[in-house]
Amino acid sequence: MTGLSFDTALRVAGVGAFQRRLLGVFGLVWAADAMQVLSVGFAAASIAASFGLSVPQALQSGTALFLGMLVGASVLGRLADRFGRRPILIAGVLIDAVFGIASAFAPDFGWLLALRFLTGIGVGGTLPVDYAMMAEFLPAERRGRWLVMLEGSWSIGTVLVALVALAAAHVEGVEAWRVIFLAAALPGLVGLGLRFGLPESPLYLLRRGRRDEAQAVLDRVARINGRLAPPSLAPSEAADQGRPPFSALFKGELRRRSLLLLLVWFLVSASYYGVFVWLPVKLAGTGLGFLRSHLFLVAVALAQIPGYALAAYGIETWGRRPTLIGFLLLSAAGCLLYGLGSSAGFVAAATLMMSFALLGTWGALYAYTPELFPTGLRSTGMGGAGAMARLGALLAPSALAPVMAIGFGAALAAFAALLVLAAVLVFAVDVETRRVALA
Repeated sequence: MTGLSFDTALRVAGVGAFQRRLLGVFGLVWAADAMQVLSVGFAAASIAASFGLSVPQALQSGTALFLGMLVGASVLGRLADRFGRRPILIAGVLIDAVFGIASAFAPDFGWLLALRFLTGIGVGGTLPVDYAMMAEFLPAERRGRWLVMLEGSWSIGTVLVALVALAAAHVEGVEAWRVIFLAAALPGLVGLGLRFGLPESPLYLLRRGRRDEAQAVLDRVARINGRLAPPSLAPSEAADQGRPPFSALFKGELRRRSLLLLLVWFLVSASYYGVFVWLPVKLAGTGLGFLRSHLFLVAVALAQIPGYALAAYGIETWGRRPTLIGFLLLSAAGCLLYGLGSSAGFVAAATLMMSFALLGTWGALYAYTPELFPTGLRSTGMGGAGAMARLGALLAPSALAPVMAIGFGAALAAFAALLVLAAVLVFAVDVETRRVALA
């Protein structure tokens, strides 16, 4: 048997120990990124006490991180399509770990803002490259489920940062924020060492006309998986596709899906951070302070796991679009549930349901998005999606402030409307990628 297509060769090489190793390396850094993103919520009070600031001022360190993530997602995602996945994989996590550790030793608030911005560049840059590369090592029939498992590492990071913050709060004579930031950066440092052992994406090599190198990587995958090396790749698979410009995302058949998906990422992110950042603060001020407790946040993170599991099942059984639309509508319904009662038990149940539904949404969205772009633009497209997510998180509080000022019910309705709109936009995407080979 000669002249295999790439997806067939990847299927021959098998899914096993190599992909599990890849998932472990990427999942470790993805959990660390969750810790980085969520750490400011746990660290703000301690930062304020250290530097004589108000808590809202201390939260600017989170804004700096998000700004850095916006830059990192767009810039490093583009670079990964130009120069390869592997060098940018290493560069992104190096930036993440080095400046994350340095953040823990910031001498003043100005330095802290600068270091959190630089940390954010690395955190944002890991998103497009990790998902592009993970997708390119998986055959069509297994790809979606494994991508959701990678996104599921976020819940592990959520639990870990809550536990670290809980422990740091009970240590005398220690500035808790320094412990939290240091703990969030250390997994990335470990991940940096592990990433040096990863090969370049064989699909990226193939689309650059480097057929022999791609074949060598596939042989390595097969060897680690205990399979026979796949026969030679078809010469037609190795045509050099060049390096399409960023503008190619918005030309031809890609224009519609790019515009729709980028807007979906913006809307989902605005809703997610509104529900899990603004609403708990608002409700805590009405006597439901347990919503900000470390142990309850652990419970919220644990509720994410069945959401990811259902998303992993759904995208392979029902398809990417139906699963994503279903989770978006379930998330919108969960938003409205908040307005039906004010007891502690009801609010706790509604929060756990939202955690289940919204993180299932993220799982399906992360699996679907990299499949919509060709190899030469996959990291660029994922980087654009990541940048839109950060923009949504940054702009949502100010954009929705007039609605929030009207009242709690109006805010809930606004978030639900954003999620329904996102479902409509996903329905309008003209591609279903379940069991379809990557272009």
